Amino acid sequence: MIEPLLKAEHLFKSFHKNDTKLEILKDVSMEINRNESICIMGSSGAGKSTLLQILGTLDTADQGELKFEGQSLQNLNDEELSLFRAEKLGFIFQFHHLLNEFNVLENVLMPFWIRGLDPDITYAKALLEQVGLSNRIDHFPTQLSGGECQRVALARALVKKPALILADEPTGNLDSQNGSLIQQLLFDLQKESSAALVVVTHDENMARRFSKKMKLVDGHWAR
Repeated sequence: MIEPLLKAEHLFKSFHKNDTKLEILKDVSMEINRNESICIMGSSGAGKSTLLQILGTLDTADQGELKFEGQSLQNLNDEELSLFRAEKLGFIFQFHHLLNEFNVLENVLMPFWIRGLDPDITYAKALLEQVGLSNRIDHFPTQLSGGECQRVALARALVKKPALILADEPTGNLDSQNGSLIQQLLFDLQKESSAALVVVTHDENMARRFSKKMKLVDGHWAR
């Protein structure tokens, strides 16, 4: 039997606001396989982004377990989790979170520098060419459009060839033309890299392109 790339088992998550306990995730389990593309949908407040943060170890569940390639992530310390994210995961958010003091190429190379590694400049430039920004590598984020910034963020997420790409509303802040372009690039680059892809989106048209569609309703998977 082939081990899932990432396995989440019985995740629970709640937040406290004043004297009220808000239950966000209620016994959520899922498996993510290599090369698979999964779309997570649901209304606002259903727990989609919280689940994605937990899958990416940017947040922790109150209960439950995460396993990556069969190994539990529960006992890793902050430094070990940071190394795990840097080596295995690529993140894309609705807002690109580029660093304005660095140019396009430098932003894409940032995952290497954060870990003190020698950057793969050749691959970074190849990615920027694939996303149509080879003529913008010396520009700064403030000189780019929103769609161009999101393409830089896409290249940055993939530059270290992650096994799993996690994207939270990657086209939600873009017009339809740029949104369609980012969608196509995301699927093309995912297939080329053989990475698994998990995307949170409200976009029904985008959702149809995934190999698996899942929906959260009130902290549970819809049946």
